[in-house]
Amino acid sequence: MVAPPTVPAQCPCSGGDSSGVAVWFILAVTFGAWLLARAIWRRKGASTMSKIGKVAIVVVLAVVVVAVIVMKRSGSTAPAAPTDRGLPRLVDLGSTNCIPCRMMAPILEELKTEYAGRMQVEFIDVVADPDAGRPYGIKLIPTQVFFDASGRELWRHEGFISKEDVLAKWKELGVGFTGGTAAASRPAGAAAFERLEPAKADARAKDAICYMCDRDMDPKTLVVVKSDKGDVRLCGPHCYFIMYSCLTEDKAGFEKKVSVTDWATGKPVPATEAVYLYGLDAETGRPTVRAFADEDAASKELKTSGGSLIAWAALQEKELTHRCGFCDRACYPEDSAKVACDGLHTWGCCSHCAMGVAARTGKDIEVHERDRLTGEEIIVRTANGSVASIEPPTAVAWFGLRKGADGKFASAGCFHQGFFVNTDNLKKWVEQNPLETGRLITIPQSLADKMKLTPQQIQKACKIGECAPK
Repeated sequence: MVAPPTVPAQCPCSGGDSSGVAVWFILAVTFGAWLLARAIWRRKGASTMSKIGKVAIVVVLAVVVVAVIVMKRSGSTAPAAPTDRGLPRLVDLGSTNCIPCRMMAPILEELKTEYAGRMQVEFIDVVADPDAGRPYGIKLIPTQVFFDASGRELWRHEGFISKEDVLAKWKELGVGFTGGTAAASRPAGAAAFERLEPAKADARAKDAICYMCDRDMDPKTLVVVKSDKGDVRLCGPHCYFIMYSCLTEDKAGFEKKVSVTDWATGKPVPATEAVYLYGLDAETGRPTVRAFADEDAASKELKTSGGSLIAWAALQEKELTHRCGFCDRACYPEDSAKVACDGLHTWGCCSHCAMGVAARTGKDIEVHERDRLTGEEIIVRTANGSVASIEPPTAVAWFGLRKGADGKFASAGCFHQGFFVNTDNLKKWVEQNPLETGRLITIPQSLADKMKLTPQQIQKACKIGECAPK
């Protein structure tokens, strides 16, 4: 298991504060006055002490008053005046040595670039320049302070805050920006892109399309499940077990409804009576499963292609071992995103479900996903329910959508979602898959969509409820 890197607690403020110095100064003066009075008492006696003591007390009090005034002035929490009145201003007070502060740096740069002329974005290093940060009266770093166009403080936040949350807070505070939050939250160079109608009509026969993944059916690996509403046709045993893991009905004896296709003859055979040749794809490491009605035929194929012969029960155990950490679907690690969460490793059956692990667990996560076009790695880290970092920062998400009979769009399902290292890769993938419909969204938005779900909705995620053909 690989433990995720933990986001450290907010750093203690090291911006400096003269109030402590002033207190020590007052104590030193008071102590000095006491020593002076004590010396006079011993040398001059009580009568002289009475007169001089009164003078000393007045002097000490005067010094204390002056020190308090100095302390208050140096510790004033009045924020510095904005350098450009007429623009809302975001001030981030932190340090280059604080990890949450460093996580803020690229967000501040993006905001500064994307909102040039519409919002001031300022960073103050309170360690390097404590005097610059002192007027804000902060206690922790990083701290973000939001000012309106007149310089009035609207809100402040302590700790890391995502770009999405910054923009959402401005909107909540009634400060709008031309172009809107959605446009500004896209990575630099990522223009709006969507395709809500397929590039060509789907001319495939319905019985040639897999119920689960929508891919073309391979007649030699066909799996059929009998249901009250008709036959459910699946492209292979793996898609069957994905469907099985999503059912909410009583599954006792469910396998009696299932038939698989004999690899040798192309004829159906009850799933529980078949022998399975279980192997691994040499290039991807992904499991390969072939069903045989006859063990001799399976043994003959074994000598040619290698693998192991197993029964239905063993196959089911293998197929259901790896499950999505968000929706609990059966999945292959070779097809899935890796998710590190609170010292444990789990999987996301798709990129969006991987982000959903943060919503289901309430923990910070680290997601390792691959570009669906090139296989390049994309790493996403979250902090406090928001995206903290994306590598590379140009990475975007595809949200697959499908139009229903009522004309409304809904999620096209886990098989139609993905991450890409940049918009160009996403567009090329869409071109290569003319039946795909959906739109480009930001990776922070893919997380935000999941974080909005209630615990009840999360429990129902990706559940079929009943086995019926599309």
